[in-house]
Amino acid sequence: MKKNKILNYLGCVMFIIPVFNSCTNKENSMQNPFFTEHNQEINFKVITKDDVTEATKIAVETSKSDLQKIYAVDSNQRNFENTMLELDNMYNRLVKVNEVISLLAYVHPNDEIRNECLNSITELGKYFNEIALSEELYNAVKDYSKTSEAKSLDSFKKKYLTETVEEFERNGFALPKEKRGELKIIQDKLSDLGIQFESNISSYQDSLIVTEEQVNGLPDDYKKEYKTADGNYKISLEYPSFVPFMKYSTSDEARKELSRKYKNKAADKNLDILKQILIEREKMARLLGYTTYAEYRTENRMAKNPKNVWEFETELQKKVRKKAEIDYSELIEIKRKYKKDESINSIESWEASFYDNILLKEKYELDNQRLKEYFEVNHVIDGLFQITQHLYGLTFVEIKNPNVWHDDVRCFEVKENEEMIARFYLDLYPRPNKYGHAAMFGMFPGKRIGNEYQLPTASLVCNFPKATGEMPALMLHDDVVTFFHEFGHLMHDLLTKSELYAQSGTNVARDFVEMPSQIFENWAWDYDALKLFAKHYKTNEILPKELHDKMIASRNVGSGLYTLQQIFYGTLDLTYHDKYDPNGAKSTTDVVKELQNEITFYKYQDDTYFEAGFGHLNGYAAGYYSYLWAKVFSEDMFSVFRQNGVMDKETGIRLRKTVLEKGSTRDELEIVKEFLGREPGQEAFLKSIGL
Repeated sequence: MKKNKILNYLGCVMFIIPVFNSCTNKENSMQNPFFTEHNQEINFKVITKDDVTEATKIAVETSKSDLQKIYAVDSNQRNFENTMLELDNMYNRLVKVNEVISLLAYVHPNDEIRNECLNSITELGKYFNEIALSEELYNAVKDYSKTSEAKSLDSFKKKYLTETVEEFERNGFALPKEKRGELKIIQDKLSDLGIQFESNISSYQDSLIVTEEQVNGLPDDYKKEYKTADGNYKISLEYPSFVPFMKYSTSDEARKELSRKYKNKAADKNLDILKQILIEREKMARLLGYTTYAEYRTENRMAKNPKNVWEFETELQKKVRKKAEIDYSELIEIKRKYKKDESINSIESWEASFYDNILLKEKYELDNQRLKEYFEVNHVIDGLFQITQHLYGLTFVEIKNPNVWHDDVRCFEVKENEEMIARFYLDLYPRPNKYGHAAMFGMFPGKRIGNEYQLPTASLVCNFPKATGEMPALMLHDDVVTFFHEFGHLMHDLLTKSELYAQSGTNVARDFVEMPSQIFENWAWDYDALKLFAKHYKTNEILPKELHDKMIASRNVGSGLYTLQQIFYGTLDLTYHDKYDPNGAKSTTDVVKELQNEITFYKYQDDTYFEAGFGHLNGYAAGYYSYLWAKVFSEDMFSVFRQNGVMDKETGIRLRKTVLEKGSTRDELEIVKEFLGREPGQEAFLKSIGL
């Protein structure tokens, strides 16, 4: 997941060395760790709560000063440099602070700093809304768009100007002034609600205490990690704890209860917040002249309108249902055999992972615990680095003793021909109050500043198993795939060559942003790639070919069921934003129950409120469909590697130059066509799931 923290900023936008316009700001910034010399890393170790507060204040004051400079330009003197480039520079400076503070709000171990960061991103979110509704700024850009220079623009500059004007008008500048004030109130409220929604999910803590009998089936290293002083086991809702328990515990009762707890994450607070979010989004869309919020959101994406998304979801559902029926029948047979009961004809959601694992072991002879022994986390990191460096012509160099926010965090420089071109951080292991999933957090975007290029910087935040005193950290293959996925986002952000922040890295259409991450998952499956790092943690033996053959044979086990689940998520999101009345009698949970029972083979679990913990409803509002949408493109593009060789460096460089470096400097569909050398199609995707 690309962690999108930018709310509804004007255009697309991201990071630069701050240039301050008052002595006070300049003096303060020199002492504040959020502000560094050009392309120098931040010293995260020394950051305090007061630094967060001060950095927020300085960033806003500097932005206001920058805007005054833009406003002061005479309408007859406007040009790209003093209007559009200055606008991009202003956002770049402001977002630099916002992005880093947003990261720390989810990962910093200090409660006080983390809470102050949440306060700051709330304040900054409101300020971004204020900018987006600035009539002076709109008039400045609109005035420039009427000049002869503006009318003669081409390439990325023309695209930037066009999209900036369109975004202003999507932000209400077709509205009377009093209506724009009403819109700002709605946007500010949505900013607050969204931050609360995500914070409630990330800070939510619950666990299940289970007995020795209920951890039967779990590996010894898992039991050691979660055993409590009284001889029981405390199973949390974090992935390294939750996922193996659901997969291996023989206790149906315990799995059912843990599933119930997981699906009730943040339900005590977020049900009401979600309802308010949906109400405010609907009000915003109607105010702007759109029938639904989904219509507003899809307008500037590859899909263009909700109708195309509904067709995509509906047609895909039809195509994969037959495969899902086969998958479900396989699980039924396994459950009948396990329970010794031929009358069984259903699988519950909390049973699916358990019987899927048995199916893999018995029918496909794939033992995930044995497979895990070949994926020690440091070997995986080394292999991931080797593959990326080879394909894209890069070198990664670790910074020793980096100034990071937690001792687990590592920092790396990205080099090409000995020149540093980017920097990234790895924060891979779980800890209390840390963001609970896996995501790439942008920090400093790529951007040309005069004759120099600003180094893109980003972080990978994950929650993989951590080594203990007796056992190294061993990753499930699913975790390896997740790691490759997030690293794909990272490379998209870091390898950008965009002149402008607005078009840099992952600042692309939301239904395209998952393509570079999903294509990179394929290297976690290919044997030539796996041989580089899949080594037994004790013997250093390379993953045996026979075990890899079983991996491949089992790859599409459950692929139909999985795809239907993704269609359910996308349809739920789209329904909330296109065909649902949040003020009506039907609750958000009623919609979950109805759609889950209609689309998937796993029936709704009573007394659960999944939507309260479905964080994508905030960040991906009316956009969750983009995972499958982008997957179709990514599989089509990976077919080029299948033809030329998965480790073919020439094709890797072409992917880098044609796709990763471009950001949104060109239309995303044209980028896809250029890489493919043809029109895109669905055949590669359907083949990839066994159809």
